[in-house]
Formats: sequence, structure tokens, C-alpha cells
Amino acid sequence: MDTLSSISEELADIEGQINDIFRALSNGFQKLEKIKDSNRRSRQLEELTDKMRECKRLIKDFDREVKDLEGGNNANTNKMLSEKKQSMIKELNSYVALKKQHASTLDNKRIDLFDGPGESYGEENVLLASNMTNQQLIDNGNRMMDETDEAIERSKKVVQETVNVGTETAAALKAQTDQMSRIVNELDSIHFSLKKASKLVKELGRQVATDKCIMALLFIIVIGVIAIIIVKLVNPNNKDIRDIPGLAPPVQSRKLLWNSG
Repeated sequence: MDTLSSISEELADIEGQINDIFRALSNGFQKLEKIKDSNRRSRQLEELTDKMRECKRLIKDFDREVKDLEGGNNANTNKMLSEKKQSMIKELNSYVALKKQHASTLDNKRIDLFDGPGESYGEENVLLASNMTNQQLIDNGNRMMDETDEAIERSKKVVQETVNVGTETAAALKAQTDQMSRIVNELDSIHFSLKKASKLVKELGRQVATDKCIMALLFIIVIGVIAIIIVKLVNPNNKDIRDIPGLAPPVQSRKLLWNSG
């Protein structure tokens, strides 16, 4: 590639793309050997065919670029470029042969890469059909119909499984939504109960404070009454202290008549 870079950057770039495709083809065919499902093998084979078509296009671009530079290169350089092109074509043809081998095992339609997808494809099908008897054609058609039915049944199963999963997911989401609604309602009830309890606590606090004031006032009144009673009992002749309503005045000391004589 370094040699091509010194000749033309375009040639070096095309060669790099072709080498990338060859590596992808090598890895793709190795992967194809491990695939057991016929449908997956067919899709993999189609992807590899597309890569080979792209490689064919790049080789043609490489050839055109070589022809454009042919007049300005020496004989050795032109020979080297021609050998490199032939090497690319040889390697691509080996992948084409490998692709045809896999296609025949899958009983797929074969496509000649360098003749294009529509050039020899119809002729090969005509030749294959002309070599078959009527019974073989019927058997082949029945087998293809059976394969189509199996593919449809598999698709139906996948669709049904998808529908079941969607139904279960919808039911789970509905249950979670209902649960969230219940939780929100419970939180609202708890919030209301907390507000009501807070209001009741404040009212009880005010009542307790009022009761304490009343009890203190009653206690002062009782102490005052007791103090007045004690003073009246100790000093009954004290006129500065009024009689307490409801309390009888102190008994006056009386002299007996027999003592006066």
C-alpha cells in the first residue's frame, strides 16, 4: 500500500477499501459455517453478496484509475498494477465460488456476480426448470410452500408472543398506576389527619393554659379566705377586718348573773 501511495493516493485508498471488504468476507463466511437456521444463512449470504458487488465495483474503479495512469508509469509499475488487479479478481472469484457453494446447499437462486444480478440469473432458472420433470417441479413447489407456511407460523408465534408480552406489560402498568393512586390518597388522608391533630393539640394547649390560670386564681382566693378566717379567730375584736359573708360573728363573752353578785 505504501508503494501505491507513491503512485496514486486514489489507488491506495481503493486498495484499502478492497482489503477491508476481503476481511469482512472472510469473517462472514466463517460465521456462515456456524449458522444452522436456513433463513439466517440466507440473509447472511445476501449480505456477503452485497459486499462482493461492492468489491467488484471497487476493482473496476481500480482498473480505470490504472488505465488513466498507464501513460505516465514505467513498464514495471504497470506490470505491478496489473498483477495486483489480477490478484484482487482472483481472490474475489474465490469468494464468489464459495458463495455459490453455500447457495447450492441452501437451494437458493444463484447470481453470477460479474454478469450482474439480472444477466444470467433468468437463464439459469430456465435451464434448471427445463431439466426437471413435472413431478419434480410439483415436489419443489410443495416444498417451497411448506417452508413458506413454516415461516408464516413462526412469524405468527413471534407476533403472538409480542402481543402477550404487551398485554402483560399493560396489566402491570395499570396495577402500578392503581397502587400509586392508592398511595397518593393515603398520603392525602395522612396529611389531613396530621393537620387536624395539630389543630387539636393547639386547642388543648390553650385550654390547659386557661385551666392553669383559673386554678391559680382559685388557689389565691382560697388562701385569702383561709388567711382572713385565721385572723378573725385570733383577733376577733379587730374592727378593720370585715366579716366574711356567710361566716357567723364570734361569740361575745357573757357574764353569769350569779357571778355578779
